[in-house]
Amino acid sequence: MRLFHHLALLNLKSAEQCERYICVNFKSKRVRVGRDKCDVKIATVCKYWRKVVKWVNGPAVAEHLNRLPPRLAISNRPLFTSQELSPTFRYSSSFTSFGEPQFSERMLEVSRTVNGHGWGTESRSRPPSSGEALKEYAYKLCKDYLRGAWLNISASEMVLKKVSGGLSNLLYYCSLPEGVTSAQGEPSRLLLRLYGNVNGSRAIETLVTESVIFTLLSESQRGPRLYGVFSGGRLEEYIPARALLTTELADPQISRLIADKIAQIHLMDVPINKQPKWLWHTMHTWVKQIEELIESDNIQEGSREMINTMKALNLSDELVWLKEFLVGIKSPVVFCHNDLQEGNILLRERANSDLDLTNGNDVTENGNVRMTSDSLVVIDFEYCSYNYRGFDFANHFCEWFYDYSNQEPPYFYKLESNQAETHHKEHLVKNYLAALRTYPEYKEREEDDLPTILREIEAFTLASHFFWGLWSVLNSSSEINFDYWSYGQSRFQSYYNHKSKILSEFDVSNGP
Repeated sequence: MRLFHHLALLNLKSAEQCERYICVNFKSKRVRVGRDKCDVKIATVCKYWRKVVKWVNGPAVAEHLNRLPPRLAISNRPLFTSQELSPTFRYSSSFTSFGEPQFSERMLEVSRTVNGHGWGTESRSRPPSSGEALKEYAYKLCKDYLRGAWLNISASEMVLKKVSGGLSNLLYYCSLPEGVTSAQGEPSRLLLRLYGNVNGSRAIETLVTESVIFTLLSESQRGPRLYGVFSGGRLEEYIPARALLTTELADPQISRLIADKIAQIHLMDVPINKQPKWLWHTMHTWVKQIEELIESDNIQEGSREMINTMKALNLSDELVWLKEFLVGIKSPVVFCHNDLQEGNILLRERANSDLDLTNGNDVTENGNVRMTSDSLVVIDFEYCSYNYRGFDFANHFCEWFYDYSNQEPPYFYKLESNQAETHHKEHLVKNYLAALRTYPEYKEREEDDLPTILREIEAFTLASHFFWGLWSVLNSSSEINFDYWSYGQSRFQSYYNHKSKILSEFDVSNGP
C-alpha cells in the first residue's frame, strides 16, 4: 500500500500535509513511509485508502498505481490486483465497531478518483451555480462515476432539481429520464452535494474526515450510500423522505426516535481523534479569522455594522471564559453529530420498504404505521467529531427555536413560542438513556442519569449559540440565500441572555 499517494488523491497537497493529517487523526501503530514516520492505524486507515480508489477502470488503474516510485511503498506487495478492482458494493448485515479490521475489510468502494473527472484541475475549480452549465457539470459527474445507463443519455435528458435545505452546501436531485432503467445495478437517481465554503487552513482535512465517516456510516447502513467523492462534493444515495418540520421536533413519538438515533451515534467508535479538541480548535480559529477581519482595512460598507458589533463583543476573552466554564461541567466525550437540526433528520416516505411490517413496524388501532428508529435517517455529518455529550443535546434543543423554511429574507423564523420546556428535555433524555441500554456495546457510566444530562444541556446551550454565531459571521459572504448576519445576531443575543441566566443559577466552579 502507498498511503500518501491515496491521500494525495483526496487533494492533500503534500506528503507533509498528509502526514500531519494522519498523525493528528489516526494513532496506534508506527510504520515507515519512505524516510518519514507517522502513526497509522493500519486496520482502519491503510485499508480504507486502498479501497477508496476502488470502483475504477479495472486493470488499467491497477497498472498505473503499481508503477508508482518505490520510495512511496510501504510494502513490496502490489497496491492492487485486477481482481480487487471490482465495482461490487458489499454491505455488512450487522454493526461492527469502526476500529476493527473486520469492518475495514468490508469498506464500501467509494469512487473513481484516478481517471476521468476524478481529482483533476477541472474538478477543483468552482462548479457552475445555475443554468445549463450546472446541468452539464452534474451530468458529467453522474456519467463518469456511475456509468451504466448514464452513459446512454445526454445532459438535456437528465432530470436535475434543486433540493431545498442546507445552509453550508448546495443539494441537487439527479435522475435518469422517465422510461430509462438501470443497466448494471447503478442508481437511477441520487443526490449531488456541492460543498459551500471550503476555505481555511483545515478545510481539506475536514472534508476528507467527513468523507471517511460518511463511508463508515454508509457501510454500517446507518446513513445514505456513497456513490462518489470528488474535490467539490460527493454523489450520495437519494432517500425518498422529507426533512422534519421544526414543530415536529416536539412530537413525543418523533422525539423518542431522535433519542434513539442520538444513542446510536454516541456509541459509535470512529477512527478519528477522540479528544474533545474539535470544538475549541474550530471556535478559536473562527475567532482569529473574525479578529483579522476586524483589523482589515478592506471592509465593505455593508459589513461595517457587523464588524463594529463583533469588535464590541471581545470574542477572544469570551471564548476563554466559555472554555473554562464548560470544561468544568465534565460532560462525557462521545462521538457527536453536532448539528442535529430538523433539516438533518429525514422522515422516510410511508411507501418506502423500511416502513412496512416486515421491518418491525406495528399498526395502530386507526391503521397508521407506528414509526420505528428506521423511520428516521440522520444525514449531514459535516460537523461530526468527538465532542462533549452535552453539546449534541443542547444544540438539538436550540434548533427548536429556528425554522429555516422562510422563503423571504432573513430566510428563517425565530419561534420564541417553540422553546423546549423541561418536560420536553426529560422525555428525550429518558428515552436516550433507555435506548443506550438496549445496545450491547454500551457500558454503564455513573454520569448517565437524567439530572446530570439536564445540567449539561443548560451549560452547553452557551456553546451552541456561540459556535453558530461565529459560523454565521464567517459565512456572511456565502452565495446561499440566507441572512447569515441576522442569524448570527440572533445567536449571539441568545448566548448573552442565556449566560445571564447561567450566572444566576450556576456555581461556575462546582456546577448548579
